[in-house]
Amino acid sequence: MRLMTRTVLAAAVALLATSAAWAEVTVTYVKPDDFIDVPRGELDRERLLKEFSDYFAKLDKKLPAGQSLKIEVLDIDLAGRLYPRHSGGDDIRIMKGGADWPRMHLRYTLSQDGQTLRSGDDELSNMNYQMTMSRYSDSEPLRYEKQMLDEWFNKKIVPKVASR
Repeated sequence: MRLMTRTVLAAAVALLATSAAWAEVTVTYVKPDDFIDVPRGELDRERLLKEFSDYFAKLDKKLPAGQSLKIEVLDIDLAGRLYPRHSGGDDIRIMKGGADWPRMHLRYTLSQDGQTLRSGDDELSNMNYQMTMSRYSDSEPLRYEKQMLDEWFNKKIVPKVASR
């Protein structure tokens, strides 16, 4: 029994020691009520921001262990235009591929062991959002925005990580 306790204790200490080496992505939304294009209803807005948060949380798998990426979302303008339904029900978002491309304003800091590796304030947009191949299916929520964020992450964060 004593050996089992020591083994469990050693495993817990090892887990705590390695947890500091895990990559981490955190996201905050600065004044989301003021964003250009988010749903009007509180529940729908929360659902939208949760969808983005879930997406950002998956980026930690692409970072080397020990790195931390902090993202502040300053504004969101979703692809398409929202047309309210006057007869009740959900509003309709129509995407024409014209001047209705997705946009996002981010501030970010990539760090490791307390040292800032890279930081910036970026205005993202994808003017050709309907003309490029995407790994996201047509049924994927926010597929155009996620595609735009993937391109940003691969250009701004991943190359810098690989060059260290």
